[in-house]
Amino acid sequence: MDFDQMIAQAAVSGLAAQQLTANNNLQPQLLTNTPSETIWEHLRQQLETCRTFCFAVAFISADMLPPFKAVLADLAEKQISGRLITSDYLGFNQPTALAELLKIPNLTVRISPLAGFHVKGYYFEHQAPTYQTMIIGSANFTRSALLQNYEWNLELNSLQQGTLTQRVQQELSQLWQTGQPLTVQWLKAYQLRYQASVRKPLTASYVEKNPIKPNQMQQSALQQLAALRQTNARRGLVISATGTGKTYLGALDVQQFAPRRMLFVVHREQILKKALASFREILGGPASDFGILSGNFQQFSAKYLFATIQTLNKPAVLQQFSPTTFDYLLIDEAHRTGAASYQRLLAYFQPKFCLGMTATPERSDDYSIFQLFDYNIAYEIRLKDALAAKMLCPFHYIGIRDYQYHGQLLTDQAPLRQLIAPKRVAYVLKQLEYYRDHTQPNRGLIFCTRRQEAEQIAQALSDQGHPAQAVDGTDSIRRRENLVRKLEVSQLEYLVTVDIFNEGIDIPTINQIVMLRNTQSQIVFLQQLGRGLRLAPGKKFVTVLDFIGNYQNNYLIPLALTEDHSLNKDHARQTLELEPVLGLSTITFTKVARQQIYNSLQRVKLDAFLRLRQAYQQLKQRLGRIPLLADFARQQLVDVQVFAQNQQIDNYYQFLLKMKEDLPVLPTLADQWLSFVTKELINGMRQHELLLLQKLSCQPSLTRQDYLVCLQQHNCYCNQAVLDSVAKILNLDFYQVKTGKQLQAAKYGNQPLVVEKNGCYVLNQTLHHWLTEFPWFQRLWKDGLTAGLLRSSQYCSQQPLTLYQKYTRKDVCRLLNWPLDVSAPLYGYRVGKTACPIFITYQKDAAQNARAGSYSNYFLNRATIRWYTRSPRHLDSSEVQQLLARDQQGNYQVTIHLFVKRSDAEGKNFFYLGTCRPIRAREVQLKNVQQRTKTAVELLLQLQQPLAYQYYRLLTGAKNN
Repeated sequence: MDFDQMIAQAAVSGLAAQQLTANNNLQPQLLTNTPSETIWEHLRQQLETCRTFCFAVAFISADMLPPFKAVLADLAEKQISGRLITSDYLGFNQPTALAELLKIPNLTVRISPLAGFHVKGYYFEHQAPTYQTMIIGSANFTRSALLQNYEWNLELNSLQQGTLTQRVQQELSQLWQTGQPLTVQWLKAYQLRYQASVRKPLTASYVEKNPIKPNQMQQSALQQLAALRQTNARRGLVISATGTGKTYLGALDVQQFAPRRMLFVVHREQILKKALASFREILGGPASDFGILSGNFQQFSAKYLFATIQTLNKPAVLQQFSPTTFDYLLIDEAHRTGAASYQRLLAYFQPKFCLGMTATPERSDDYSIFQLFDYNIAYEIRLKDALAAKMLCPFHYIGIRDYQYHGQLLTDQAPLRQLIAPKRVAYVLKQLEYYRDHTQPNRGLIFCTRRQEAEQIAQALSDQGHPAQAVDGTDSIRRRENLVRKLEVSQLEYLVTVDIFNEGIDIPTINQIVMLRNTQSQIVFLQQLGRGLRLAPGKKFVTVLDFIGNYQNNYLIPLALTEDHSLNKDHARQTLELEPVLGLSTITFTKVARQQIYNSLQRVKLDAFLRLRQAYQQLKQRLGRIPLLADFARQQLVDVQVFAQNQQIDNYYQFLLKMKEDLPVLPTLADQWLSFVTKELINGMRQHELLLLQKLSCQPSLTRQDYLVCLQQHNCYCNQAVLDSVAKILNLDFYQVKTGKQLQAAKYGNQPLVVEKNGCYVLNQTLHHWLTEFPWFQRLWKDGLTAGLLRSSQYCSQQPLTLYQKYTRKDVCRLLNWPLDVSAPLYGYRVGKTACPIFITYQKDAAQNARAGSYSNYFLNRATIRWYTRSPRHLDSSEVQQLLARDQQGNYQVTIHLFVKRSDAEGKNFFYLGTCRPIRAREVQLKNVQQRTKTAVELLLQLQQPLAYQYYRLLTGAKNN
């Protein structure tokens, strides 16, 4: 079928009668904003694959332009340009927002003179093959419309000769010809008209009359803090993302506690005055109730005292207070309390309650601030949840490549001369100007690696009319405060900083964060990102520019943006490829930047033992005891499957020994059985074995009827084939196959854990004895079962395989109830009596392609994939006949299960895409690398459920429809 026929068939299928073989990607479809996809993602893909485009939209908002600029920058590299038609209808479009469009060199803009111009249409020209895509509906080019609002937009694909296409082209042509070019002169005239129609803003006096009310986070935290104190707890910790209102929360809790006196401690003097002002807003009362204790102020008798740790630690100062002077002690940036100065302070004072507040409690040393606060985490909210709750300002993160010095990207060891090279500085300034938003006063914070680099950048910005100052740890507190004040009142546009302002600085009006340094840790990345996320009047969004070079730790960027601590590479790859939308916040990587991150991700061993050790130590600090696997699962930290897949250990007991924990020596067989649970069951893909072992851990036998009741209570699917499979797994019959020279079952002691006798499941007597007599073995055994059951929440309990979850060939053998693990010789597919799993690596490397010859498994659309059998095979071959055989009701006798991964770089796991059925079969002649022709059968397989848009992009790397 040629492409013209595919377009025609797709149109008929979408608008007249469903066609099973129609190209699902080309069919008319309704686009809306949902939790799994947004209209912007569809527009972005069209932009990335078109040869030209034309938008006709009534309304454009500046808060959607940063990611658009990033995509257009990549298109400019490919010499692709487009047009945009808008208007001044209703005075919605800000002049400053329209001015931003003039920065985009490969975009030409015209203003329609039509009264009531209210269209919302997006038109794309594609080539190879040549066709057109139109997206027409309700969505303007605004952040709310493209990311969040309930909108209807119809996507249509057509050929040049299509009547609708020609009509749209004519309308666009007419609009373009009659439109006024967007120029600086036109904007000046529009600015005058626009200013005359703008309403006056609310006065400050009106705002002041509205009392501060606790936000969502504060309300929950206040309730939990009160509940904590009812347990007679003396200390508590609040973990809250930067910008979510920790200072106000502290004041609100002081208000509900009503102390006789309060002490607020922080590590930097410039924070004290703002904290005092915030507390006074909440608490009220005379000014004399509030005082500061620092190098410049000595107001010892204030009811509410705000002090720096440096001043308090002076013996002469500390002796001015008795240990019980303050009822309530509040420590800001509590992750610093491991320092000796804070230790002395906490050892001296004896308040009725001590509250610690921090956004980043994790520490790289062995000190646990959780221990310091008695392991009482009163409340915790992280970045993603805070964004969802609209407690933070939305951001547009844009990862762009750094300057190429003599054709090479900067590395971690780049010398200063490369960082401050005039061409690099000019490149940085060009990017800042391109992505800068003129609809709001520019207040930017730039993070650099060295003082001289910061000075050069600041000077260059100032020379171009953008006042900037460099600042680092050598500057006095007074100078820092003065520079921050100048930034707030727009006397400066940028502060260029080195090693400071990661934390402990509150400049809510910051609307641009620039990262001119390589990412060293997720914590620092989030600290720097958080500097711009505070809400402020008139602040619409934050632009985050990350200059990405050839840095070793680039892989940390997608992990930090999604606060992912799972150590699972798949999550990072998905963030990188799909560029997810977080509420009203977007993530965009330009092509070169994305490749640099991907290269870093490929090089790093994310689940390396060192990282497991670090994660273990951090969790141990949090819990105050030896963490178990179930703790990692409950805290949503390291994916417990990462422990199972680690090559240096076979089970968590061995891991604890490597952590130097003092554990009793276990018998070899006990160790092997722990390995069985870890390697085979902890993935949680099927609850059945875990539930049976959990029951038998408390009683040595269980009737089949009681087991069936247990499965029913957990909503688990069940049939005789599943019960037989469970029996073969737990008596190790499934593993009676060789891997190398050894039986798999030998790794697990080759003794059945459970046998079925007379309608009862009976636990191995030795295993029962060890569970009774060895507490640590019992603890680790039950922990492995619990961790697996916790992980099982990712899977559907009512069917053996869960859509879009990942499985290995071995997993599939078990979950399809096969009697033996035949994954080693399984390769591409295996036709069983009732099921045939097909495994496809979608993008093969050059060597694989050479071996495969003409084989090319290919998604024709999101519902149909072209797949080839082995060769030689014919239509009358037995396995082909099995796949095509139907019963008397016309149903296929063999269920085909489709598993796909993008490339071998992604390991042994395949996404499960569901069941599919043959809709066409034919013999084809294929040539191998030696140009020898063999016969194979080509099947068109239709998925029962069309592939979700995001997974289609993820698996195919789709750059066209």
